[in-house]
Parts: sequence; C-alpha cells; structure tokens
Amino acid sequence: MRKEFKQLTKAEEEIMQALWQLDKAFVKDIVDVLPEPKPHYNTVSTIIKILEEKGFADHESLGKANRYFPLVQKEEYRKKSMKQFVGKYFGGSFADMLSFFAREKDISVKELEEILELMKKQKNTK
Repeated sequence: MRKEFKQLTKAEEEIMQALWQLDKAFVKDIVDVLPEPKPHYNTVSTIIKILEEKGFADHESLGKANRYFPLVQKEEYRKKSMKQFVGKYFGGSFADMLSFFAREKDISVKELEEILELMKKQKNTK
C-alpha cells in the first residue's frame, strides 16, 4: 500500500526549511535563522511538535533540552511536492507544466534548452 504524502502548511514548511539548513537544532537556533518578524519561541516549539507527529522531524534529548533533526530530506519532500503540484494543476503532465510556463513567459528558450540537455544526460546515464 502506498504511503500517503503529507503536505506541509506554510508555517511548517518554513520551520522545515530552517531545520534542513541547520541539520540539527534547538528551538532557539531555529528561531534565530527564521526571517523577520520572527515567530515566538512557543509557536516554533508547537510547530516542531506537529512536525514530529507528522513524521517529518524527531529529537534527541540532551539534558532538559531537545535537539531536533529532519527525518524527511529536503530533496525527497521537493520531489513529492512537485509531483503533487503537477498532478493537481497539470493533470500529471510535466510537459503541460513547462508549456504553461513558456506561454506565460516565465521560462526562457535558453532555460528550456538547459532542461532538455539535462533530460538527455539523465537518459544516457540509465
């Protein structure tokens, strides 16, 4: 049975971005790297507990303090998020997504050529 992909809320993703950046961190460290206006310590603490419940993070106890670390790697989350995004908005077709960005002029011919080149290299390595 396929495990369901859990999408993060904006606040959860912001905390995960900090955790991916730091690798292991106390709540105070996470707060320090977040952009202004910084959320309150208790808010970050609550969100990190939610991330643990969702299986995205865990902690190790060091005395009375907990040091948190990601259980889901950034690349893994990015891949699943993109597949879900493309599935939801482009019927699962990456070609439709690229043509949308090309029509909207959000992607240049040079960028499309670079994507094609990457795809050719990937195909040749398989």
